[in-house]
Amino acid sequence: MFQLRRRKLESGIHKVFPGDDSKSKLVNQEKKGHGADHRDEEKSHEGETVKKQGDVQTEHTRNKPTESNKSDKPGIKQEELQRPPNLPPGKERPFRWRCVDNCCWLIGYTCFCWWTLLVLYSALPALPQYVAEKVIGPTPDPPGVKLALEGLNAKHPVVFIPGIVTGGLELWQGRPCAEGLFRKRLWGGTFGEVYKRPYCWMEHMSLDNETGLDLPGMRVRPVSGLVAADYFAPGYFVWAVLIENLARIGYEERNMHMAAYDWRLSFQNTEVRDKRLTRLKNTIETLYEMNDNNKVVVVPHSMGALYFLHFMKWVEAPKPMGGGGGDQWCAKYLKAVMNVGGPFLGLTKSFAGLFSAEGKDIAVARAFAPGVPYSEMFGLQTLQYIMRVTRTWDAVMSLLPKGGEKVWGDADWSPEEGFNCSKSKKIEKPTKNSSEVEFGPHGKPLAHYGRMVAFGRQAVQKPSKAFKTMSKESEMNDLSTAPLRSNASCGDIWTEYHEMSWDTLQKIPKEGYYTATSIIDLLRKVAPKMMRRADANWGFGVAENPNDSKYNHHKYWANPLQTTLPNAPELEIYCLYGVGILTERSYIYKLSPTSDSCYIPFRIDSSVEGESEGCLKGGVHFVDGDETVPALSTGYMCQKGWRGKTRYNPHGLKTFVKEYDHTPPANLLEGRGTQSGSHVDMLGNFALIEEVMRVAAGASGEDIGVAEDRVSQPVDMSYSAQCTVIEFEGQK
Repeated sequence: MFQLRRRKLESGIHKVFPGDDSKSKLVNQEKKGHGADHRDEEKSHEGETVKKQGDVQTEHTRNKPTESNKSDKPGIKQEELQRPPNLPPGKERPFRWRCVDNCCWLIGYTCFCWWTLLVLYSALPALPQYVAEKVIGPTPDPPGVKLALEGLNAKHPVVFIPGIVTGGLELWQGRPCAEGLFRKRLWGGTFGEVYKRPYCWMEHMSLDNETGLDLPGMRVRPVSGLVAADYFAPGYFVWAVLIENLARIGYEERNMHMAAYDWRLSFQNTEVRDKRLTRLKNTIETLYEMNDNNKVVVVPHSMGALYFLHFMKWVEAPKPMGGGGGDQWCAKYLKAVMNVGGPFLGLTKSFAGLFSAEGKDIAVARAFAPGVPYSEMFGLQTLQYIMRVTRTWDAVMSLLPKGGEKVWGDADWSPEEGFNCSKSKKIEKPTKNSSEVEFGPHGKPLAHYGRMVAFGRQAVQKPSKAFKTMSKESEMNDLSTAPLRSNASCGDIWTEYHEMSWDTLQKIPKEGYYTATSIIDLLRKVAPKMMRRADANWGFGVAENPNDSKYNHHKYWANPLQTTLPNAPELEIYCLYGVGILTERSYIYKLSPTSDSCYIPFRIDSSVEGESEGCLKGGVHFVDGDETVPALSTGYMCQKGWRGKTRYNPHGLKTFVKEYDHTPPANLLEGRGTQSGSHVDMLGNFALIEEVMRVAAGASGEDIGVAEDRVSQPVDMSYSAQCTVIEFEGQK
């Protein structure tokens, strides 16, 4: 019966579509997936036996694929496609669940759940808060809501000074490769161009290696307005939370301003190229006049604290080097300078970036995936390009440690000596020092934080006297396995290391260690072009007499140890910073284990762990800080250097200090935390925001309760004979 129906069907098709080819196509379409080869059956007229065999094959192997179907599925075995013998006729073969189906299902399910939750969150904005309050209790009101209920209103205009890398930059003129990017963000936002055209992006982010200004044919400028630094990237706030809370008590763009600038340039070059210092001076004067002659509250963050310190000297200095405002300008226009996480004395992290284009995070990534940081990501040798670009940014050099060994310590002492992240108790009888290793009060080798860069663990632990008697022969034996520098071409991936011979590079580890003073000399050796610009724009020392006429040059204005605060006795200076997070302080380096001359010759030795008096992890010694800047740098000037009438504060400006102990977010609704002490996240700290708002509304440091320093661990440098020169000789 089945054979008869099939032959009638084929006969009818032949009448409507004459021709073997057309009939074969339609038959194959009708029986696709059943696997019978009807073209061979129609062409075979040699006997009834062949037809019967074809019928039997059709009956029992309907799932057998045609030749064309086989070629479409080369990865599937033929036996997997055969029809199971126990499957009744007319039944389809059951679907086989494969790995790719599992993956697609998981992705689809995840997306569905995500979008469903997002729709519910948007449609029912009170639901997450309701659930959270039922589980963990009521969430605190934002400071803006709280202070608005208290009746606080906007009074003093507020100016924000963003720090390094947090301000957006956009393209105004570029090379042909940047076609279509006019006035689009190259820095900040989605960073889409990094992935689309990485070499072009890095080329436009670079500055001239000789002048520190724009490269020919390229103009990258800071974004204007509050949007310049409210968010660094979508969802990652910088100033947005503070701006929103200030708006709740009446602030708007009429009395609130973001003083964006090109954070790549030296501070003086922002005036030379863009007149940014002049614009800031005019803006503050305008805000003062528009708001009933109320003085301005300035809130600098991170490197912005150094930028505004430079500005206060610039505005008083006579033209053409200065702004010509006179020594009473700050007293007339400024109420308070509330520095948030200001790295007044620099940070060692900046040295690591310039020396080897890495820090803690890169070293950890290399330990887990050794080839990734040095691989050609996006067609580039990543770290080499990062080094080449960042060494053209003069502002990075403003963050190098200031004060040298007098502040940061030498081979035998440092202010943080004795810091222990394990919080273990001191032993009663410390282990005696030996000729090989110096031990501290916890019975472990001393950290010797003053040795900011050390080559090998022994260079950290040995007494300084051991280096004077160290055998040169043993040093050469240690370096005998060092790789030789090849003559391979590095193409466009040029750094100043490529101008040095390998013999010269080998001499660097022989010194054993480098202090805060000698690392500046080390950079002059390995990056002479960069340091020529640095020496023209920045000062790194300590001034015995900052009133000396030589310190009237702009290169000293961003160093608080080589300049003075302005003549404004009523001006309040705040140092607000986070603590409670391990922060990079010194490094253990090694020679890079590659002979490729395009590679950076030095790297952090991430294999070195523990066994020291301090906190040693992955070749990095840590101290207390805000994860970016050590507490020594953020707090010392307000605690010691500017306290009372000193050589650096001759007019006796009041200084206030508050540390914000880091508390991680308690739940997901807090985002990055409302009690964070992290360097950037603390701009969302509710306590800090409240104190900024109260000062902006007219309160003073005494009114908000910071007349006495709220410091958990005061900077203690009393045991340093060198540092007492700064502390006490400067006080008058």
